Amino acid sequence: MGYRTRRLLAVPMMALTAGAGLVVASSPAQAAAATATVKVNSTLMTRSGPSLASRVTGSLRDGQRVSAVCRVTGQPVRGSVRTTDQWDRLSTNSYITHAYVRMSGSLPLCATTSPQASPVRAKPKPAAEVTYRTGTVRSADGSVNIRTGPGTSYPVKRAVATGAKVQGVCGVVGQLVNGTVRSTTQWNRLSDGSYISHAYVVTPTLHLCPGASLTPVTGPALTTDQFLKAAVPGAQKGWREYGVPASVTIAQAILESGWGRSSLSVTDSNYFGIKCQNGRYGSLAKGCHVYNTSECDAAGKCFATTATFRIYASMANSFRDHGNFLRVNSRYKPAFGYTKDANKFIWQVWKAGYATDPNYFTKVTTLMASYHLYQYDIWR
Repeated sequence: MGYRTRRLLAVPMMALTAGAGLVVASSPAQAAAATATVKVNSTLMTRSGPSLASRVTGSLRDGQRVSAVCRVTGQPVRGSVRTTDQWDRLSTNSYITHAYVRMSGSLPLCATTSPQASPVRAKPKPAAEVTYRTGTVRSADGSVNIRTGPGTSYPVKRAVATGAKVQGVCGVVGQLVNGTVRSTTQWNRLSDGSYISHAYVVTPTLHLCPGASLTPVTGPALTTDQFLKAAVPGAQKGWREYGVPASVTIAQAILESGWGRSSLSVTDSNYFGIKCQNGRYGSLAKGCHVYNTSECDAAGKCFATTATFRIYASMANSFRDHGNFLRVNSRYKPAFGYTKDANKFIWQVWKAGYATDPNYFTKVTTLMASYHLYQYDIWR
């Protein structure tokens, strides 16, 4: 089912190929670092981003001193020092939650864009001088939608047929699209401010749009409360039907879909990466979708491949199928001896080989505690 490899990311970065991708400028180093002291009962994980769902890059012990460069706003965390949504970027470019940190003074905000020096006595470039790159739409899938943002969940402004000409200004990273020309996360911003997926356009190289992030986006993000409100009914139905604690289902969905922001969840309502098997998708899904992705073997060697994932009509059906998947796979049978003990349940699931990430159990239970997910376990 693909659970043994949790690096199945259906959100590859854009290939920087001539005539097909983006030209990206590097950013300067951050300001001088400040010393901070870790206050934690066990260990504090450093992460690749300001969230408990971000990849773990290392660990820190209690009392260890670190060099913090600046601060960003991220996932709220209740720690031994405080409850806060501040995350500190370290000199190693990793992040730690400020909830477990003591320091004198405060950190500056992290820069989001690189400042550019202005030429002396230079006149602003008139809007009419903006350079456009004319591209040609190529589609074997019918008309192509042009949207208000870089993802299929954004409203459609208009549609164009194959052969149409579009004027691209720059590119951004958005939702992964498998198109006629290529599979890519690049979206081209057009001269009228709208967006078209680069997966359907043949065009000269576009530069990264000013201020654009290289972090893939999939559409307007749900708030934490909105996500939980949408998730609870399906998770509780999964408990009634299959015996998987709702708190476990919701926490795994948060972790594996990035709070519903992954391309797989936005496009196909698949929150757990459940795959089709030889074209079969069971009774709760409605079909299959082939993605270009990457996998890594036990030795850590990664390679490009394709994977076929299930498509669901709703979040609730994805959550129910997650419960069904655990129930029908015999390797997870020990977990169902703890259907009223969420922590022991997810421990048994991880122990049975659900994920190769050694910190998977800790990540899931941290989410369960941080967001009070145990309240949704309806046997209580």
